[in-house]
Amino acid sequence: MAAPDHLFNLRNNFYLGAYQAAINNSDLPNLSPDDAIERDSIVFRSYIALGSYQLAISEIDSSAPTPLQAVKLLALYLSDPSNKESTIASLQEWLSDPAIGNNPTLRLIAGIIFMHEQDYNEALKHTNAGGTMELHALNVQIFLKMHRSDYAERQLRVMQQIDEDHTLTQLANAWLNLAVGGSKIQEAYLIFQDFSEKYPMTSLILNGRAVCCMHMGNFDEAETLLLEALNKDAKDPETLANLVVCNLHLGKPTSRFLSQLKLSHPDHMLVKRISTAEENFDRAVQSVA
Repeated sequence: MAAPDHLFNLRNNFYLGAYQAAINNSDLPNLSPDDAIERDSIVFRSYIALGSYQLAISEIDSSAPTPLQAVKLLALYLSDPSNKESTIASLQEWLSDPAIGNNPTLRLIAGIIFMHEQDYNEALKHTNAGGTMELHALNVQIFLKMHRSDYAERQLRVMQQIDEDHTLTQLANAWLNLAVGGSKIQEAYLIFQDFSEKYPMTSLILNGRAVCCMHMGNFDEAETLLLEALNKDAKDPETLANLVVCNLHLGKPTSRFLSQLKLSHPDHMLVKRISTAEENFDRAVQSVA
């Protein structure tokens, strides 16, 4: 008989974006040393997801195990743009160390950081071998960013063979359905709907449902879901970006949400696209002035 998975609820909270719940319910008794390290990794990654980078940086010291050191690198990378080059240099150094370079958490963090850098080939170098459900799920995300839904689908099939009902398999399936579009949007919506019936509502679940609604042209329902998500986390970049898009379709003002997004997440893709469009427009106006 398989041993009970003491970390199931903790992982699930993290995967579904219930970061505070993951932190609050992390005091688990009788964990093996490996489980305790994984527990700590998830807790610190939850703090990072909530923007508490400094907490992870200050609490993880140089004697901590490799997975925690990798999580600290992610916090350093995200906390300060001027840190990025030195953080990536440290990451490359660790990845080339035969003793720790193959650690799944280190490879996962490498994939996340290089995906942020939009260096997808470098990300895949470290994630493509898989080994954990999180690595497979990250591969799906990377392939979708590369507009290679065919490769993402292959990766999803691997996940379905390992565990069809796993939360990450269901999420990856929803992401792929959204990318493929058409009749698949309804399938993605049903996955997020199922999550919202089984688990407490999070910004991630609400945004998933809202994006499906927007694809199906139901902008009023999408707006309701996104405002609920905003109540849960007023600084969530995806909620703010989706509200900008949703309000454009509804003919409502977008300036407040866009200003919040620019202030809290100046590197967000939507902010960059809008500023590029504004610069192009200004140049065009000057050329005919």
